[in-house]
Amino acid sequence: MAGQFAKPRSSPTELVDGKQIPSFRGDNINGFDPSERTPDPSRLVSAYFHSAATLNYIRAQLASGIADLHSPLDWNLGHVQSAAIKAQYQRIVTSITDSLRFMQTVGADTAGQLQTVDLYTSHEGLLLEYEQSLTRRLRHPPESRIAVPHEDSADRSAAEDASGWYNTSAHFLWIGDRTRQLAGAHVEYFRGLENPIGIKVGPSMEAGELVQLLDVVNPRKEVGKVTLITRYGEKKIEGLLGAHICAVRDSGHVVVWQCDPMHGNTTSSPSGHKTRHFSSIHAELSATLRIHAAHASFLGGVHLELTGDAVTECVGGAEGLTDADLPTNYTSFCDPRLNEKQALELAFLIAGHYRADGGD
Repeated sequence: MAGQFAKPRSSPTELVDGKQIPSFRGDNINGFDPSERTPDPSRLVSAYFHSAATLNYIRAQLASGIADLHSPLDWNLGHVQSAAIKAQYQRIVTSITDSLRFMQTVGADTAGQLQTVDLYTSHEGLLLEYEQSLTRRLRHPPESRIAVPHEDSADRSAAEDASGWYNTSAHFLWIGDRTRQLAGAHVEYFRGLENPIGIKVGPSMEAGELVQLLDVVNPRKEVGKVTLITRYGEKKIEGLLGAHICAVRDSGHVVVWQCDPMHGNTTSSPSGHKTRHFSSIHAELSATLRIHAAHASFLGGVHLELTGDAVTECVGGAEGLTDADLPTNYTSFCDPRLNEKQALELAFLIAGHYRADGGD
């Protein structure tokens, strides 16, 4: 699960009602209301509180069985009115229920993994002042990929190698497309972390630069430490993704590939709302799946901005939302999100791709 209270902005200021004011940079820096645009350091403490409260709420929900596969019908579809989506969802529920019933019959349904999930958190490591305050030198966990010396080791350097710098604000952080400069502060910070990390890969990223960046943040070429999150846009992906896959493979780095079909497809509507077209998101995700398959590569994840609410922030989808519908329930202060129906449509696309490919 990813979330963040800080946002990178293209310009430090914006024009509001004829007046030039500081841009809204996220709730842990300033407020969305024009009267609250002065940066306030106390917002960092508030952001930490809300993050901790959210995680505690989710832990409580998991403990109460919200993720239990034995109760898939309890997962409410909320405001989804599409009969086709509900029918497709019901087919999946029926398939899961039949499988669980068979496992129960043969006595193989006692595994705890069926009743809960391991939850991991992530966000863009944008505000370094916040991140460094939550960075600790900690002993490597037993399951770590890094060798931990024996407790009785007399070698001081070996003892020091038993620990490393971990960011404790999240399990997984990523470097944004605007802050991935090789000589920049963000890359310098990230290269010292033991956490798994991500790198946003946009259309301005050259293949050689991508390999250089991997060499800096992962010099030991640890398998799976780095996730590359591609966000090209539907009109640019065809000319970029294949070359990036080949360059990374030739470099000897083994990464996790992830697709962000949201950020490269942002537009402004005639009404002035920032939006995204569902067809563009769908097209980039479909192209990503196809290009990875053509290069004998594998898409390991999808990076989406979504909400379980019936918002009207992205146009298109089964509902046929148009620009005229955007003001109906546009609640985001920053990026437009998929609503619950649009998110399900994309989930079905991915599931259908791997089902047709013979995957699980």
